Amino acid sequence: MVLGTIITPEKYMFKIISECMERRGVQKSSVNIDGSRVMLQFVLPLNEIIIDFHDNIKSLTSGFASFDYEDHGYVASALVKLDIVLNGVVVDALSSMVHISKAQAVGKRMCAKLVEIIPRQMVHIAIQAVVGSKVVARENLKAFRKDVTAKLYGGDVTRRQKLLKQQAEGKKKMRKVANINLPRETFIDVLKR
Repeated sequence: MVLGTIITPEKYMFKIISECMERRGVQKSSVNIDGSRVMLQFVLPLNEIIIDFHDNIKSLTSGFASFDYEDHGYVASALVKLDIVLNGVVVDALSSMVHISKAQAVGKRMCAKLVEIIPRQMVHIAIQAVVGSKVVARENLKAFRKDVTAKLYGGDVTRRQKLLKQQAEGKKKMRKVANINLPRETFIDVLKR
């Protein structure tokens, strides 16, 4: 836990309070410094402020707020390991520790972000957020699909069915040996909220 001190203009005070409460913060004090500025103190979990809290505070207050924090001891918390699984393979670089109350929301956000970031592949990709053995969120990244029946016209229906069946079998074989390559920027982009 950390003790965060935020000095902000009074008109942004309620935005700051709601942002801190959303991140599991507990308000300790609120002091008027002068007629227009307020000093707020919150006890916040370190993992809630480490990634983008300072940026959010600056954007909420148009850059007028300042934020400082100091150590405030340790408190037991209900944390779980959130793993990201791509086609049945755990990607350790995307695993993170999250509070149990936020596991599903963070999992959904990360899966949705990965669908946007990962380039489409030749095979279907199942993106899952997993806590232990329980899937808390899932998204699917569709594969490229070639229209193998485009060259056919009229004629026999069985020929069309045969081509589609061959394509499905080829995709099934490809899925067994497919390696999913993630761009380097993926890891940074997914961590941003």
